[in-house]
Order: sequence, then C-alpha cells, then structure tokens
Amino acid sequence: MNLNAENSKTQMRRGILELCVLSIIARGEMYPSDIIEEMKRASLLVMEGTLYPLLTRLKNAGLLTYRWEESKAGPPRKYYALTDEGRQFKDELLQTWLELVSAVESVNSPSTTQTNKSHE
Repeated sequence: MNLNAENSKTQMRRGILELCVLSIIARGEMYPSDIIEEMKRASLLVMEGTLYPLLTRLKNAGLLTYRWEESKAGPPRKYYALTDEGRQFKDELLQTWLELVSAVESVNSPSTTQTNKSHE
C-alpha cells in the first residue's frame, strides 16, 4: 500500500471542517461567502461545492437554522445561525478536538519518546 501525505492531510482537514464551520457561525449569523473568507484567513481553504452540502447537512440535522435577507445587489441571501443543539454539538466537538490535540502533543513530546525507549 502506498501512503500519500497529501491524502492524509486532506482527510485531517476534512475531519475538522465541521468544527471550524460551526465555530465561525457560533460568532453570529453568517453568509456562506463570509464563512469561506474566514476559513481562508485561517489558511483552511474550502470551496463552495464543499461548504453548501455541509451547511445543508448541518441544517437537516437540526444544528443550524437560516433566514433569508433581501440583497441590494442580486438574489436574496441566506444567513445561517446555530441552534441550541448546534451550539452544544459544537462545544462537544471542540472538547474532543482539544483532547485529541493534547493526546497528539503528548505522544510527540521528547519525554514520552525517552520513556518509551527506556521500556524496550
């Protein structure tokens, strides 16, 4: 089997996309292009073709709600917000993420590596 680092990186990014999108929307109502801009500023590139299906899935799961707002230029805009369930879900994902980061840092720390070598 041939492992590809780019594939692994893509899978990791995809795994945290939901948490990032929910975290951005948790700050207040968001229009999808604003979400994309926030993600770009964080060096997490996401395309509309990825974002819109995710927003629909999160809405259908009861984690997001939306409202339409007339636009001065173009069609009406859909603004997304978290539901109470969405806020709780985001908090749970964030807690899991923080635990994972801590675990990865722990297994990558020099003291852990030295401890493991002394038990061989």
